[in-house]
Amino acid sequence: MSDALPPVTAAETVRNRAAPAGPGFAEFVTIIALMMAVTAISIDNLLPAFPAIETRFSVSDPNHLQLLVYVYMLGFGPAQIIYGPLSDALGRRPVLLVSLAVYVVGCVLAMLAPSFGWLLAARVIQGIGAAGGRVLSTAIVRDRFVGREMASVMSLIMMVFLIVPMIAPAIGGAMLLFGSWVYVFVSMLVLAFILVAWFGARMPETLHPEYRRPLSLAATAAAVRLTLGNRVAVGYATALGLMTGCIMGYVGSAQQVFDTGLYHLGALFPVAFGLVAGAMGAATLINSRVVRRFGMRRLSHAGTVGFTLVGLVQVAVGFAYGGHPPLALFLGVLAMNQFLISFAMPNFNALALEPLGAVAGTASSFLGFYTTILGAACGYVIGQSFDGTVLPVGIGYATLGALTVAVIAWTERGRLF
Repeated sequence: MSDALPPVTAAETVRNRAAPAGPGFAEFVTIIALMMAVTAISIDNLLPAFPAIETRFSVSDPNHLQLLVYVYMLGFGPAQIIYGPLSDALGRRPVLLVSLAVYVVGCVLAMLAPSFGWLLAARVIQGIGAAGGRVLSTAIVRDRFVGREMASVMSLIMMVFLIVPMIAPAIGGAMLLFGSWVYVFVSMLVLAFILVAWFGARMPETLHPEYRRPLSLAATAAAVRLTLGNRVAVGYATALGLMTGCIMGYVGSAQQVFDTGLYHLGALFPVAFGLVAGAMGAATLINSRVVRRFGMRRLSHAGTVGFTLVGLVQVAVGFAYGGHPPLALFLGVLAMNQFLISFAMPNFNALALEPLGAVAGTASSFLGFYTTILGAACGYVIGQSFDGTVLPVGIGYATLGALTVAVIAWTERGRLF
């Protein structure tokens, strides 16, 4: 089955040129990338604040700090189901602005948190609000662009989305210089206000009137049934969820691995984290340039197999050094795995949605929910297994990689590449 992008038709060219009045191309991409960035920055810039939060709330087990990541994803995942159908019925602008209002409430509650439990509840609310930007960014791009132009826009946005984790811990660390972990949430609040003002002033409603649908449980249920009945959609969404679990397991463990629990990098933690994220950004750029030639299946399958093999190397290195390999060696192997995973995840997402064009909005919401919850659950298991060594991350990568290869084989009825 070919997965190369088809030539742009005359109808697609007309639709691309018939974009509603609003920001130009560069400004449009920047606004949409900022919508996506809210999700990433809300996770990664909090990591340097873990020790301060542990002290403030007398958290007994350092592993419990990882809940600040996982409960955020638990709010983020289910909320995606709501935003897609709502925006198809009410429009993109009002739904996005409401979601940002929810996000702001979560930020404020976190800043006022009197206990660790209160802070976890605030993170759930933050995740619910941030889900709107994740779902609607894709919908708005789909509204305005099709064909090769849409692929180009999404590649640029994904580049920004992957660059954010490189700088987010540094931003969080800079906020701590003001004297309190609360200022990390202040930075999130400022980002939200900038997005509200910019989006509200410059982005018009992009939902085409002829595509507006009544809000109906029956219609949503029918779209979900169609999604669940498609082997390719379910298979590649599951593969994406498993790979997301690797990322979540790494992010949840990163602060302990690089700082308090193992390598004790201190102020250099954001540098190590950024180097690994940089490998992902580089791979995404390469993927956007070669996917037309080699196809999504070939690249994603090769990336997953390579990821699994490097995961086994990661486990072997961990055992060889008693769970504490030299930092440079560990960073090199980890960066290679993050590089390879970036050939899988973007293409898995596209492959899952490829056969569901007729119900793309609702399908995107439902599959986003499914992959987020699956990824958060797998990541939680990896993160909570942290034992002062790099072995849980390596074993998690190798195990989830092998499961992903098996899922791909099931999806493609035994055929790879």
